[in-house]
Amino acid sequence: MTSEVSNGTGMKPELSAEVDSLKQQLAALQATLKDKEQELQGSSSVYPYSKHYSRTSINTILGAADGGRSLIGTTLRVGGWIKTGREAGGGAFGFLEVNDGSCFDSLQVMIDKTVAEPSGGIKKLAGTGVSVLVEGHLAATPEGTKQAVELKATSIVHVGECNTTVYPIAKKKTSFEFLREKAHLRPRTNTVGAVARIRNALAFATHLFFQKNGFLYVQTPIITGSDCEGAGEQFQVTTLLGKAKQLAAETPVVTAAELEASKAKVAECGESLKAAKTAAAADKADTALAGTVKSLVADLTTAKAELAAQETLARVVGGIRRLPDGEVDYKDDFFSKPTYLTVSGQLQTNKKTALSNIYTFGPTFRAENSFTARHLAEFWMIEPEMAFCTLTDDMQCAEDYVRFCCQYLLDNCKSDMEFMVKMVDPNAIARLTAVANTPFKRITYTEAIELLQGVVAEGKKTFEFKVEWGIDLSTEHERYICEEIFKMPTIVYNYPREIKAFYMKLNEDGKTVAAMDVLVPKVGELIGGSQREDRVDLLEQRIRAAGMDPAQYEAYLDIRRYGSVPHSGFGLGFERLILFATGLDNIREVIPFPRWPGNAAF
Repeated sequence: MTSEVSNGTGMKPELSAEVDSLKQQLAALQATLKDKEQELQGSSSVYPYSKHYSRTSINTILGAADGGRSLIGTTLRVGGWIKTGREAGGGAFGFLEVNDGSCFDSLQVMIDKTVAEPSGGIKKLAGTGVSVLVEGHLAATPEGTKQAVELKATSIVHVGECNTTVYPIAKKKTSFEFLREKAHLRPRTNTVGAVARIRNALAFATHLFFQKNGFLYVQTPIITGSDCEGAGEQFQVTTLLGKAKQLAAETPVVTAAELEASKAKVAECGESLKAAKTAAAADKADTALAGTVKSLVADLTTAKAELAAQETLARVVGGIRRLPDGEVDYKDDFFSKPTYLTVSGQLQTNKKTALSNIYTFGPTFRAENSFTARHLAEFWMIEPEMAFCTLTDDMQCAEDYVRFCCQYLLDNCKSDMEFMVKMVDPNAIARLTAVANTPFKRITYTEAIELLQGVVAEGKKTFEFKVEWGIDLSTEHERYICEEIFKMPTIVYNYPREIKAFYMKLNEDGKTVAAMDVLVPKVGELIGGSQREDRVDLLEQRIRAAGMDPAQYEAYLDIRRYGSVPHSGFGLGFERLILFATGLDNIREVIPFPRWPGNAAF
């Protein structure tokens, strides 16, 4: 009998080797299959999450390096909204300009009368605002045509009707003011659609820049109990108003006469008790007098309690409880303290410096009663914070970020930016190119004031606001510095302490703080930043000097008490960056649903 040697696992050596070989082959096949699946998915022109409709984005076609030529001859489905349409050939066929928002350009769809008739005919399909899902063959266009390809429709899969007689987004030019009233429809316009894609590109570039440079993305709270800027222009968050009607209905009305009567009763009880105590002290042997004193003490206690209850009820004004000093009593509010919508995430990013370099990108709110073209009540801020970072490093980071964003737009938003040049600002692309390729000028605040005073003295320029050391530079000053004097983005640093926030590091001269503003053409101030005050005693002094309570900033002070490090950061208003890039004049056009005093539509 032949004996067979086991490999220790109960398996014959020959079989074990065969199994190992099969496993290797299977692993190789699985790897090949995965590669082929990825290749197939990558070559597919269908939207990843529109496979049910097999829809291809127009950007996939027209945004390709060859303008869609590589897809000629394929059957595709495109879906979007009609920009314009017309009949041709005596009604035998027509052309539809279809746009799906994925890129600026629309795809021309050629449709025969026979294909259009089941959906109501060419005229019905050609109305501006109609939505369609069209299937057809992609074909080359005649030589000299703007687009290299067009879709020859073979069927209409879907039609979303639009009554063109009442549709507010007509083909004719429409004012921005009117479009703000139709914010839910205005992305269908060329300008607002282009702005939306530029905004998306800048948001992506923001995350890309900071992630590539070792920053961590953190999310700071929208609701806060502190005022970061110390300006007091905050939106309050409270549930008290929602309860006010019910509380007012449930609270008995206490008249002034009733309050006076209760106060008189307390006084009367007090006098009676005083007299009884005097009598009891004079005749300590009379136990009845002692009993009277005890009874009167109880009466006085009851009268005081009734008065206190009435005073509490009387302090309910309009359904809101008040404290004896007249201030609102927040004990019944959701957070049991005054809370507000954040004006900045900077205080919170400071508290995350243990993560070294971080950034936040989110909405902020200012209850500033301003109607200017540069102000919004709700806007987005990008706020990085860097540990072991000086003002010099902070300025470099701000410059690198802006230049990166400009180059990203030039590389990725060509059609949208070309439209901006054609219809909004002829210098938009040139401005982005110059900023992307030119180091920023840097000057101190004192030097900036001296330059401005010089042009005034020479009669070259008259400013609305007087130029003198200690002023907060206005937009006219900022733009003149970067547009006329240096003709490039300019960083102004070392500002007077009185015009900057409490958390900015005091310089050795005692007059200025290590603060900086990045000034850019068309906008003025784009970025504001500083090295933070890392000395706990000086920081607490600055908080008190600003009229704020240090107790509300204990966590902020703790960072300085326990392992303080030099750190810096800045804040950039995202909408101002979009204004700078596009050349638009009003900030309300660069955010989907703008908020300003008196307007919170949609």
